[in-house]
Amino acid sequence: MLKKIIKKANNIKWRLQNLKLINQAELYALWEQQQLTRFINEYQIDCIFDVGANKGQYATMLRQKCGFKGLIISFEPMPDAAAIIRKNSENDPNWVVVEMALSDQEGETTFNLMSSHQFSSLGTPAHNETDIFENNNKIKETIKVKTNTLNNVFAQLQQEYQFKKPFLKLDTQGYDVLIIENGREVIQSFEGLQSELAVKKIYAESVYFCDAIKFYESLGFTLSAFVPNNVGHFPRLIETDCLMVNNKHLR
Repeated sequence: MLKKIIKKANNIKWRLQNLKLINQAELYALWEQQQLTRFINEYQIDCIFDVGANKGQYATMLRQKCGFKGLIISFEPMPDAAAIIRKNSENDPNWVVVEMALSDQEGETTFNLMSSHQFSSLGTPAHNETDIFENNNKIKETIKVKTNTLNNVFAQLQQEYQFKKPFLKLDTQGYDVLIIENGREVIQSFEGLQSELAVKKIYAESVYFCDAIKFYESLGFTLSAFVPNNVGHFPRLIETDCLMVNNKHLR
């Protein structure tokens, strides 16, 4: 009888130790944080390519919620957003900012600044499948930005920073698949990837989620998890993220 009481008490103690108070508005983000933390630790990730960094929200989450202490390379073409990341990372020597957009070529191109900065993209807004973002996702102005391919920048950055187990995160508003198409030479160097998936297209250049997953699978990656990328728009699902693992870890 005493053993049962002790076992029950220990069980209650364990539950209390693992109890967390979560703001309901932030609940959607918890699953992503848990999955990333496990992935980073399991595969000993030492560098994360943060492609489409915006103002550095993802990198900040990696530091504060996932405990990642390795190298973060944030790619962001918008000058104002890149300046904010530089300010936020000035005391973090393992956080590097690259002011450019990854695309299909090296050079310069037109970048669309939208009414809401998080929607800014090389892509063209599309509202025929859903109009939920019509006010936020419309072109306010255009600027010229530098571009390069994943193939090119990977070789340069690996030589400079000597990372061995990188992870690729993409949030480029419709251009994730194009970036990886132009990174075929190096994509197998990544232990895994995270990509935004379009259930409904909000950019003309977007690739539907099922086709994007098939493409990533053809390059040697397997689904590890789906993770929400925003609070959702009940009852519709517009976008979600996928977390994929390099098949070499499954052999």
